[in-house]
Amino acid sequence: MSALTAAAGTDDMAGGLLAMLLGVALALLAAGYGRGVHELWARRGVGDVLPGWRVTAFGAGLLTVLAAQSGPLTALAERGLAGHMTQHMLLLLVAGPLLAAGAAGLPLTLACPRTARRRVARLRAAAAGRWLRRPVVVALVAGGGQTVVLWFWHLPVPYAAAERNPVLHVLEHACFVASAWLLWAPLLGAARQRVPAPAGMLLLIATMLPATALGAVLTFAPRPIYPPEVLGADPLTDQQLAGLLMWAPMDVVALVVTLVLFLRWLLSLQRQRPERVTSPETGARLAATEGVVS
Repeated sequence: MSALTAAAGTDDMAGGLLAMLLGVALALLAAGYGRGVHELWARRGVGDVLPGWRVTAFGAGLLTVLAAQSGPLTALAERGLAGHMTQHMLLLLVAGPLLAAGAAGLPLTLACPRTARRRVARLRAAAAGRWLRRPVVVALVAGGGQTVVLWFWHLPVPYAAAERNPVLHVLEHACFVASAWLLWAPLLGAARQRVPAPAGMLLLIATMLPATALGAVLTFAPRPIYPPEVLGADPLTDQQLAGLLMWAPMDVVALVVTLVLFLRWLLSLQRQRPERVTSPETGARLAATEGVVS
């Protein structure tokens, strides 16, 4: 009994230390971003290059990560798999997109010392750096990374290990944030980083399908596939609810963003080459109108 109590106390201490380190890491990230934004706006003017809404989005993303790791959500996560899935979806579908919308690459680079900036500039200018920075390459890496991270950490063995080990738990959540940030950067980041709308739609659909398959596995499994100690009072119901929490939000977000990208793409085509997106009926009416006018 004393050994179990000592182990629980050690886990609590480790969890408290990791929570403190997480807070420090987020504070340093916010400070670096803020310094870079200040330097950028001091040179170019407030709101120029980096609009205020992007700065707000980045701050909201950091707060979302902090909220997912503490407070009521932590207590909810301790009750079972569905609570943890709520945390995971918050990191993947809220924190990641908000951080990506913050377009942090330039501000964080400006916050670095001059020697570090020169090294980064040399790496970016190299042939490999230029190839890796291509939006299509970033999108392919991001889509594959998101799928691997999502499936790996929701396999029974890695998931149970993360639940038992506070360090692995923090690593798991860090992987979710990093993969989501990378995934949404080609869609919501700075204009120079974004992929064309058709490529963005394919990226979202290709990423949504494996996530949907994983959610369906958890929802329709005839019996629990996770160890009993990581599930709630009703293991099968807890697992099914967790599957729905993954399945529905990810599909809805992906479909809504895909529709928005499609509509924006059509509007851009209409502005650039209206004859390609004008229906035959509309074209005939316009031709008849022009004939009457002439």
